[in-house]
Amino acid sequence: MKVIEVNTAQLDHSFLAINAHVNKGNPNYIRPLDNEVLATFDPAKNKLFKEGKAKRWIVQDEAGKTLGRIAAFHYAKYKNKGTDFATGCVGYFDAVEDQEVANLLFDTAKAWLISEGMEAMDGPVNFGDRDKWWGLMVDGFEREPMYGMSFNPTYYETLFANYGFENFYNQYYYRKPLSAELPDRFKERYEKFNAKQEYSIQHLDKKNLDKFANDFVHIYNSAWAQHGEAKEITHSQIMQLFKTLSPVMDERMIRFAYYKEDPIAMFINIPDVNQYFKFFDGQLGWKQKIHLMWMKLMKTNTRLTGLAFGVIPKFQSLGIDSYLIYSTSLMLHQLKIYEEYEMGWAADWNPKMVNIYKSLGADPSRHMVTFRHIFDTQKHPFERHPVMEYKSPSQDR
Repeated sequence: MKVIEVNTAQLDHSFLAINAHVNKGNPNYIRPLDNEVLATFDPAKNKLFKEGKAKRWIVQDEAGKTLGRIAAFHYAKYKNKGTDFATGCVGYFDAVEDQEVANLLFDTAKAWLISEGMEAMDGPVNFGDRDKWWGLMVDGFEREPMYGMSFNPTYYETLFANYGFENFYNQYYYRKPLSAELPDRFKERYEKFNAKQEYSIQHLDKKNLDKFANDFVHIYNSAWAQHGEAKEITHSQIMQLFKTLSPVMDERMIRFAYYKEDPIAMFINIPDVNQYFKFFDGQLGWKQKIHLMWMKLMKTNTRLTGLAFGVIPKFQSLGIDSYLIYSTSLMLHQLKIYEEYEMGWAADWNPKMVNIYKSLGADPSRHMVTFRHIFDTQKHPFERHPVMEYKSPSQDR
Protein backbone atom coordinates (compact mmCIF):
# COMPACT_ATOMS: atom_id res chain seq x y z
CA MET A 1 0.00 0.00 0.00
CA LYS A 2 1.12 3.55 -0.63
CA VAL A 3 0.09 6.90 0.84
CA ILE A 4 -0.38 9.71 -1.67
CA GLU A 5 -0.86 13.37 -0.80
CA VAL A 6 -3.87 14.80 -2.63
CA ASN A 7 -2.69 17.77 -4.68
CA THR A 8 -4.04 17.31 -8.23
CA ALA A 9 -7.45 17.29 -9.88
CA GLN A 10 -7.09 13.57 -10.64
CA LEU A 11 -6.35 12.82 -6.99
CA ASP A 12 -9.30 15.03 -6.01
CA HIS A 13 -11.49 12.65 -8.00
CA SER A 14 -10.11 9.65 -6.08
CA PHE A 15 -10.56 11.49 -2.78
CA LEU A 16 -14.24 12.09 -3.58
CA ALA A 17 -15.00 8.71 -5.14
CA ILE A 18 -13.92 6.56 -2.18
CA ASN A 19 -16.69 8.05 -0.02
CA ALA A 20 -19.33 6.84 -2.48
CA HIS A 21 -17.58 3.48 -2.86
CA VAL A 22 -17.55 2.51 0.83
CA ASN A 23 -21.17 3.64 1.34
CA LYS A 24 -22.62 2.02 -1.79
CA GLY A 25 -24.11 -0.83 0.21
CA ASN A 26 -26.47 1.45 2.14
CA PRO A 27 -29.50 2.60 0.10
CA ASN A 28 -29.94 5.58 2.47
CA TYR A 29 -26.57 7.09 1.52
CA ILE A 30 -26.70 10.51 -0.13
CA ARG A 31 -23.51 11.72 -1.74
CA PRO A 32 -22.30 15.14 -0.53
CA LEU A 33 -21.86 17.77 -3.22
CA ASP A 34 -18.38 17.41 -4.71
CA ASN A 35 -17.85 21.16 -4.99
CA GLU A 36 -18.65 21.70 -1.31
CA VAL A 37 -16.12 19.09 -0.19
CA LEU A 38 -13.40 20.51 -2.44
CA ALA A 39 -14.18 24.08 -1.36
CA THR A 40 -13.26 23.07 2.20
CA PHE A 41 -9.66 22.61 1.04
CA ASP A 42 -9.47 25.71 -1.16
CA PRO A 43 -7.65 28.57 0.61
CA ALA A 44 -9.56 31.05 -1.55
CA LYS A 45 -12.88 29.73 -0.22
CA ASN A 46 -12.16 28.59 3.34
CA LYS A 47 -11.35 31.39 5.78
CA LEU A 48 -9.67 28.98 8.19
CA PHE A 49 -6.57 28.80 5.99
CA LYS A 50 -5.75 32.31 7.22
CA GLU A 51 -5.01 30.87 10.65
CA GLY A 52 -4.42 27.19 9.96
CA LYS A 53 -3.24 24.47 7.64
CA ALA A 54 -4.69 21.32 6.08
CA LYS A 55 -3.41 18.31 4.18
CA ARG A 56 -5.16 15.38 2.53
CA TRP A 57 -4.06 11.87 1.63
CA ILE A 58 -5.40 8.74 -0.01
CA VAL A 59 -4.14 5.16 0.33
CA GLN A 60 -3.93 2.97 -2.75
CA ASP A 61 -2.98 -0.64 -3.29
CA GLU A 62 -0.28 -1.71 -5.74
CA ALA A 63 -2.84 -1.87 -8.55
CA GLY A 64 -3.80 1.78 -8.00
CA LYS A 65 -7.16 1.08 -6.34
CA THR A 66 -8.07 3.65 -3.71
CA LEU A 67 -8.66 2.04 -0.31
CA GLY A 68 -9.16 5.08 1.91
CA ARG A 69 -8.73 8.79 2.52
CA ILE A 70 -8.18 11.25 5.35
CA ALA A 71 -7.62 14.96 5.96
CA ALA A 72 -5.68 16.50 8.83
CA PHE A 73 -5.87 20.14 9.83
CA HIS A 74 -5.42 22.62 12.63
CA TYR A 75 -6.41 26.22 13.20
CA ALA A 76 -6.01 28.71 16.02
CA LYS A 77 -9.69 28.99 16.94
CA TYR A 78 -10.22 25.26 17.34
CA LYS A 79 -10.57 24.99 21.10
CA ASN A 80 -12.60 22.92 23.50
CA LYS A 81 -13.41 24.01 27.02
CA GLY A 82 -11.06 22.36 29.49
CA THR A 83 -8.36 21.62 26.88
CA ASP A 84 -5.07 23.46 27.46
CA PHE A 85 -2.86 21.72 24.89
CA ALA A 86 -2.58 22.09 21.11
CA THR A 87 -5.12 19.85 19.43
CA GLY A 88 -5.43 19.19 15.74
CA CYS A 89 -8.16 17.43 13.83
CA VAL A 90 -8.83 14.68 11.35
CA GLY A 91 -11.84 14.43 9.10
CA TYR A 92 -13.17 13.20 5.76
CA PHE A 93 -12.05 9.74 6.81
CA ASP A 94 -13.10 6.80 4.69
CA ALA A 95 -11.64 3.33 4.42
CA VAL A 96 -12.47 -0.16 3.34
CA GLU A 97 -13.03 -2.61 6.20
CA ASP A 98 -9.35 -3.14 6.94
CA GLN A 99 -7.68 -1.99 10.16
CA GLU A 100 -4.29 -1.86 8.45
CA VAL A 101 -5.60 0.70 5.95
CA ALA A 102 -7.19 2.75 8.72
CA ASN A 103 -4.03 2.66 10.85
CA LEU A 104 -1.92 3.83 7.92
CA LEU A 105 -4.25 6.79 7.37
CA PHE A 106 -4.35 7.68 11.07
CA ASP A 107 -0.56 7.35 11.38
CA THR A 108 -0.05 9.64 8.40
CA ALA A 109 -2.34 12.30 9.83
CA LYS A 110 -0.81 11.96 13.30
CA ALA A 111 2.77 12.33 12.02
CA TRP A 112 1.91 15.52 10.16
CA LEU A 113 0.03 16.98 13.13
CA ILE A 114 2.99 16.25 15.42
CA SER A 115 5.26 18.04 12.96
CA GLU A 116 2.89 21.01 13.25
CA GLY A 117 3.20 21.05 17.05
CA MET A 118 -0.07 19.28 17.90
CA GLU A 119 -0.37 16.97 20.92
CA ALA A 120 -3.71 15.34 20.14
CA MET A 121 -6.24 14.93 17.36
CA ASP A 122 -10.02 15.05 17.43
CA GLY A 123 -12.20 13.55 14.77
CA PRO A 124 -13.82 12.96 12.52
CA VAL A 125 -14.69 16.65 12.24
CA ASN A 126 -14.93 19.37 9.63
CA PHE A 127 -12.33 21.94 8.63
CA GLY A 128 -15.03 24.54 9.15
CA ASP A 129 -18.26 25.08 11.04
CA ARG A 130 -19.74 22.42 13.31
CA ASP A 131 -23.04 22.17 11.44
CA LYS A 132 -21.40 20.03 8.73
CA TRP A 133 -19.65 16.66 8.73
CA TRP A 134 -19.04 16.62 12.46
CA GLY A 135 -18.71 13.36 14.34
CA LEU A 136 -18.89 9.69 13.42
CA MET A 137 -22.30 8.10 13.00
CA VAL A 138 -22.72 5.13 15.37
CA ASP A 139 -26.52 4.85 15.22
CA GLY A 140 -29.08 6.04 12.65
CA PHE A 141 -27.95 4.26 9.49
CA GLU A 142 -31.51 3.22 8.63
CA ARG A 143 -32.52 6.81 7.72
CA GLU A 144 -31.33 9.12 4.98
CA PRO A 145 -28.84 11.66 6.33
CA MET A 146 -29.77 15.31 6.51
CA TYR A 147 -27.72 17.85 4.59
CA GLY A 148 -24.24 18.23 6.08
CA MET A 149 -24.65 15.18 8.32
CA SER A 150 -21.84 12.66 8.54
CA PHE A 151 -22.74 9.25 7.16
CA ASN A 152 -20.45 6.23 7.21
CA PRO A 153 -20.37 2.43 7.29
CA THR A 154 -21.10 0.78 10.64
CA TYR A 155 -17.58 -0.66 11.03
CA TYR A 156 -15.89 2.77 11.29
CA GLU A 157 -16.45 2.91 15.06
CA THR A 158 -14.30 -0.21 15.43
CA LEU A 159 -11.55 1.24 13.22
CA PHE A 160 -11.35 4.36 15.41
CA ALA A 161 -11.51 2.46 18.71
CA ASN A 162 -8.88 -0.09 17.69
CA TYR A 163 -6.45 2.71 16.83
CA GLY A 164 -6.82 4.24 20.28
CA PHE A 165 -9.40 6.99 19.80
CA GLU A 166 -11.67 7.54 22.81
CA ASN A 167 -15.16 8.99 23.06
CA PHE A 168 -14.64 12.71 23.68
CA TYR A 169 -18.35 13.50 23.51
CA ASN A 170 -21.63 12.18 22.15
CA GLN A 171 -23.85 14.09 19.73
CA TYR A 172 -27.57 13.43 19.66
CA TYR A 173 -30.16 14.20 17.00
CA TYR A 174 -33.91 14.17 17.65
CA ARG A 175 -36.89 14.08 15.29
CA LYS A 176 -40.57 14.86 15.67
CA PRO A 177 -43.54 14.28 13.35
CA LEU A 178 -45.10 17.70 12.86
CA SER A 179 -48.57 16.23 13.13
CA ALA A 180 -47.87 15.70 16.86
CA GLU A 181 -48.82 18.49 19.24
CA LEU A 182 -46.33 20.11 21.58
CA PRO A 183 -46.79 19.61 25.33
CA ASP A 184 -49.23 22.07 26.95
CA ARG A 185 -46.50 24.00 28.76
CA PHE A 186 -45.22 25.36 25.44
CA LYS A 187 -48.57 27.00 24.75
CA GLU A 188 -48.72 28.38 28.29
CA ARG A 189 -45.29 29.98 28.04
CA TYR A 190 -46.05 31.31 24.57
CA GLU A 191 -49.22 32.99 25.80
CA LYS A 192 -47.35 34.45 28.78
CA PHE A 193 -44.83 36.28 26.58
CA ASN A 194 -47.23 36.99 23.74
CA ALA A 195 -49.38 38.99 26.19
CA LYS A 196 -46.45 41.33 26.96
CA GLN A 197 -46.00 44.19 24.50
CA GLU A 198 -42.25 44.33 24.97
CA TYR A 199 -41.81 40.83 23.48
CA SER A 200 -42.18 40.03 19.80
CA ILE A 201 -41.20 37.49 17.15
CA GLN A 202 -40.21 38.22 13.55
CA HIS A 203 -39.24 35.93 10.72
CA LEU A 204 -36.42 36.68 8.32
CA ASP A 205 -37.13 39.01 5.41
CA LYS A 206 -34.79 38.66 2.43
CA LYS A 207 -35.25 42.38 1.74
CA ASN A 208 -33.59 43.17 5.06
CA LEU A 209 -30.82 40.56 5.35
CA ASP A 210 -28.36 43.01 6.89
CA LYS A 211 -30.55 43.58 9.96
CA PHE A 212 -31.18 39.88 10.54
CA ALA A 213 -27.50 39.06 10.03
CA ASN A 214 -26.66 41.54 12.79
CA ASP A 215 -29.31 39.98 15.04
CA PHE A 216 -27.97 36.49 14.34
CA VAL A 217 -24.39 37.53 15.18
CA HIS A 218 -25.47 39.22 18.43
CA ILE A 219 -27.47 36.21 19.65
CA TYR A 220 -24.98 33.59 18.52
CA ASN A 221 -21.92 35.23 20.00
CA SER A 222 -23.74 36.08 23.24
CA ALA A 223 -25.18 32.59 23.65
CA TRP A 224 -21.85 30.87 23.02
CA ALA A 225 -19.59 33.31 24.89
CA GLN A 226 -20.14 31.41 28.15
CA HIS A 227 -19.07 28.19 26.44
CA GLY A 228 -15.47 29.32 26.03
CA GLU A 229 -14.80 27.54 22.72
CA ALA A 230 -13.87 30.60 20.64
CA LYS A 231 -16.86 30.22 18.34
CA GLU A 232 -17.35 33.92 17.62
CA ILE A 233 -18.70 34.65 14.16
CA THR A 234 -18.87 37.79 12.04
CA HIS A 235 -21.54 39.69 10.15
CA SER A 236 -19.89 38.90 6.81
CA GLN A 237 -19.96 35.16 7.54
CA ILE A 238 -23.69 35.22 8.27
CA MET A 239 -24.46 37.37 5.25
CA GLN A 240 -22.65 34.76 3.16
CA LEU A 241 -24.62 31.99 4.89
CA PHE A 242 -27.94 33.72 4.20
CA LYS A 243 -27.02 34.30 0.55
CA THR A 244 -25.96 30.66 0.17
CA LEU A 245 -29.22 29.45 1.69
CA SER A 246 -31.36 31.93 -0.23
CA PRO A 247 -32.36 29.57 -3.09
CA VAL A 248 -33.75 26.97 -0.67
CA MET A 249 -34.66 28.85 2.50
CA ASP A 250 -38.19 29.34 3.74
CA GLU A 251 -38.08 32.80 5.33
CA ARG A 252 -40.97 31.95 7.66
CA MET A 253 -38.90 29.21 9.31
CA ILE A 254 -36.01 31.51 10.29
CA ARG A 255 -37.32 33.27 13.37
CA PHE A 256 -36.06 35.74 15.96
CA ALA A 257 -37.42 36.80 19.36
CA TYR A 258 -37.00 40.35 20.66
CA TYR A 259 -37.26 42.14 23.99
CA LYS A 260 -38.30 45.66 23.01
CA GLU A 261 -35.92 46.22 20.07
CA ASP A 262 -33.15 43.91 21.23
CA PRO A 263 -32.69 40.43 19.67
CA ILE A 264 -32.69 37.79 22.42
CA ALA A 265 -33.24 34.42 20.72
CA MET A 266 -33.23 32.73 17.32
CA PHE A 267 -34.55 29.52 15.78
CA ILE A 268 -32.99 28.85 12.37
CA ASN A 269 -34.58 26.13 10.23
CA ILE A 270 -34.45 25.24 6.55
CA PRO A 271 -35.95 22.53 4.35
CA ASP A 272 -33.57 19.57 4.32
CA VAL A 273 -31.86 20.15 0.99
CA ASN A 274 -30.58 16.56 0.94
CA GLN A 275 -34.11 15.70 -0.17
CA TYR A 276 -33.15 17.54 -3.37
CA PHE A 277 -29.46 16.60 -3.53
CA LYS A 278 -30.08 12.85 -3.27
CA PHE A 279 -30.97 12.89 -6.98
CA PHE A 280 -27.77 14.70 -8.04
CA ASP A 281 -24.96 12.18 -7.27
CA GLY A 282 -22.70 14.91 -5.88
CA GLN A 283 -23.14 17.30 -8.80
CA LEU A 284 -24.78 20.73 -8.92
CA GLY A 285 -24.62 22.03 -12.46
CA TRP A 286 -27.29 23.87 -14.43
CA LYS A 287 -29.35 20.71 -15.02
CA GLN A 288 -29.45 19.97 -11.31
CA LYS A 289 -30.35 23.57 -10.49
CA ILE A 290 -33.33 23.45 -12.87
CA HIS A 291 -34.39 20.16 -11.30
CA LEU A 292 -34.06 21.74 -7.84
CA MET A 293 -36.23 24.71 -8.85
CA TRP A 294 -38.91 22.33 -10.14
CA MET A 295 -38.89 20.27 -6.92
CA LYS A 296 -39.11 23.42 -4.83
CA LEU A 297 -42.03 24.69 -6.92
CA MET A 298 -43.82 21.36 -6.54
CA LYS A 299 -43.17 21.37 -2.75
CA THR A 300 -41.72 17.88 -2.84
CA ASN A 301 -39.61 18.49 0.28
CA THR A 302 -41.57 17.76 3.46
CA ARG A 303 -38.65 17.51 5.91
CA LEU A 304 -37.54 20.53 7.93
CA THR A 305 -34.21 20.62 9.71
CA GLY A 306 -32.75 22.83 12.42
CA LEU A 307 -29.51 24.72 11.84
CA ALA A 308 -29.18 26.84 14.98
CA PHE A 309 -31.01 27.65 18.19
CA GLY A 310 -29.85 30.11 20.81
CA VAL A 311 -31.01 32.34 23.66
CA ILE A 312 -28.72 35.02 25.09
CA PRO A 313 -27.69 34.20 28.69
CA LYS A 314 -29.75 36.72 30.65
CA PHE A 315 -32.95 35.49 28.99
CA GLN A 316 -32.25 31.79 29.45
CA SER A 317 -34.41 29.72 31.82
CA LEU A 318 -37.30 32.17 31.47
CA GLY A 319 -39.30 30.26 28.87
CA ILE A 320 -38.17 32.24 25.80
CA ASP A 321 -37.25 28.97 24.12
CA SER A 322 -40.86 27.75 24.46
CA TYR A 323 -42.18 31.11 23.26
CA LEU A 324 -40.12 30.89 20.08
CA ILE A 325 -40.69 27.19 19.45
CA TYR A 326 -44.46 27.39 19.88
CA SER A 327 -44.64 30.42 17.59
CA THR A 328 -42.85 28.36 14.93
CA SER A 329 -45.24 25.47 15.53
CA LEU A 330 -48.24 27.73 14.90
CA MET A 331 -46.75 28.80 11.59
CA LEU A 332 -46.03 25.18 10.60
CA HIS A 333 -49.64 24.15 11.24
CA GLN A 334 -50.77 27.11 9.17
CA LEU A 335 -48.50 26.26 6.23
CA LYS A 336 -49.26 22.50 6.14
CA ILE A 337 -46.15 21.83 4.00
CA TYR A 338 -43.75 20.01 6.28
CA GLU A 339 -44.38 16.61 7.84
CA GLU A 340 -41.25 15.97 9.88
CA TYR A 341 -38.72 18.01 11.81
CA GLU A 342 -35.21 16.79 12.65
CA MET A 343 -33.06 18.94 14.89
CA GLY A 344 -29.35 19.64 14.60
CA TRP A 345 -27.11 17.81 17.02
CA ALA A 346 -26.84 18.57 20.70
CA ALA A 347 -23.82 17.28 22.62
CA ASP A 348 -23.90 15.49 25.92
CA TRP A 349 -21.85 18.37 27.35
CA ASN A 350 -24.85 20.64 26.66
CA PRO A 351 -27.57 19.00 28.79
CA LYS A 352 -29.88 22.02 28.63
CA MET A 353 -30.13 21.72 24.83
CA VAL A 354 -30.65 17.96 25.05
CA ASN A 355 -33.43 18.53 27.58
CA ILE A 356 -35.10 21.08 25.30
CA TYR A 357 -35.22 18.46 22.54
CA LYS A 358 -36.65 15.88 24.92
CA SER A 359 -39.21 18.38 26.23
CA LEU A 360 -40.62 18.70 22.71
CA GLY A 361 -41.67 15.07 22.88
CA ALA A 362 -39.12 14.30 20.17
CA ASP A 363 -37.61 10.86 19.58
CA PRO A 364 -33.86 10.12 19.28
CA SER A 365 -32.97 9.71 15.61
CA ARG A 366 -29.16 9.59 15.34
CA HIS A 367 -26.12 9.20 17.54
CA MET A 368 -22.73 10.59 16.56
CA VAL A 369 -19.43 10.52 18.43
CA THR A 370 -16.52 12.94 18.30
CA PHE A 371 -13.39 11.04 19.27
CA ARG A 372 -10.07 12.21 20.72
CA HIS A 373 -6.65 10.59 20.44
CA ILE A 374 -3.96 12.02 22.74
CA PHE A 375 -0.43 11.35 21.54
CA ASP A 376 1.17 11.16 25.01
CA THR A 377 -1.32 10.18 27.70
CA GLN A 378 1.37 10.35 30.37
CA LYS A 379 1.68 14.06 29.68
CA HIS A 380 -2.03 14.68 29.02
CA PRO A 381 -4.35 12.03 30.49
CA PHE A 382 -7.57 11.61 28.55
CA GLU A 383 -10.61 13.42 29.91
CA ARG A 384 -14.03 13.68 28.32
CA HIS A 385 -15.38 17.07 27.29
CA PRO A 386 -16.57 18.91 30.43
CA VAL A 387 -20.25 19.65 30.87
CA MET A 388 -21.26 23.16 29.91
CA GLU A 389 -21.98 25.49 32.81
CA TYR A 390 -24.87 27.92 32.62
CA LYS A 391 -25.30 31.32 34.15
CA SER A 392 -28.54 31.95 35.99
CA PRO A 393 -30.73 34.71 34.57
CA SER A 394 -30.06 38.02 36.30
CA GLN A 395 -33.70 38.90 36.76
CA ASP A 396 -37.19 37.70 35.94
CA ARG A 397 -38.91 39.45 33.05
